[in-house]
Amino acid sequence: MAHFYTADLHLNHTAIIGFCNRPFADTGVMDQTILQNLEAAVGWDDDLWMVGDYGFGGSAARDYLERCFQRIPGRKHLILGNHDKPWIKTLGWASVHDIVSLQDGDQWFLLCHYPMITWNHARRGAVQLFGHVHNSWRGSRNAVNVGVDVWSFRPVQATDILRRAQTMAVNRHWADVEPGTATGIAEEDASETGASSRPGK
Repeated sequence: MAHFYTADLHLNHTAIIGFCNRPFADTGVMDQTILQNLEAAVGWDDDLWMVGDYGFGGSAARDYLERCFQRIPGRKHLILGNHDKPWIKTLGWASVHDIVSLQDGDQWFLLCHYPMITWNHARRGAVQLFGHVHNSWRGSRNAVNVGVDVWSFRPVQATDILRRAQTMAVNRHWADVEPGTATGIAEEDASETGASSRPGK
């Protein structure tokens, strides 16, 4: 079993091609490419975390987006995005959240559709995964955009995320929100010695 992460598929959304300069002739080509990439990477016993904005359109798009959903392998979890209409939540997700913390191997992640400046246990190495901003911002040292627009329309795993994080600058506001830390990664606050290292504790 493995964890995979992705965001901002925007299946069935014609305008997103122009908005984000996606290299597709139409939504048919775009959707097929994204779905095929998911099918190639994710196994049926894996967990896929969709960090918002699965598909686009009103109830008329429901049958199509349901068929797309059935093609996607794995246990599918949804972190709600601003384009995920109420009926999207009923497609058969293993879980639906506004925000969630999870452990993937030795690494803790905080998943929210929107980028954040800080979050619970960020100074202990918990990395935030987000979407929403598409190709406008890849993130910073401890907050990484997992959207398809910055990952060649493919899902990613923890090793990919952490490798990219190490190449990115510390958020310029990090010292404002977490004074006393310098790098934005895995710095224990001496005042919290003895507290659990598990996010949420």
